Amino acid sequence: MFRNLFRNDSRPAMQQISVGDLKAKLDAREAIVLIDVRQPEEYTQDGHIAGARLMPLPGLSNQIDKLSKEDPIYCVCLSGSRSHVACDMLLRQGFTNITNVVGGMGAWMRSGLPVKRGK
Repeated sequence: MFRNLFRNDSRPAMQQISVGDLKAKLDAREAIVLIDVRQPEEYTQDGHIAGARLMPLPGLSNQIDKLSKEDPIYCVCLSGSRSHVACDMLLRQGFTNITNVVGGMGAWMRSGLPVKRGK
């Protein structure tokens, strides 16, 4: 309740998407930017979603200029927590179409969806 009371209403709200709905968008080849905000070793060793761009959360603010503020951007991490922080950071920087992947890579893998290993 208080979170919404003090929220700057001029800023777009963060959207949420399930891993199943994200997979459907990827299969339909929708024009989205998927960024993985985990650490490089998590991305390469644990696997990632094909097409995801590695942009670790600690350095995300230094890479924001590589993203277009109008593009639909989807953020993923292991559980959805770091990606939530990344989404909030992007919204505060003026990005307008930001979506958090609920459950992150953990939910993606538990659903049996494909992962790519390596770079």
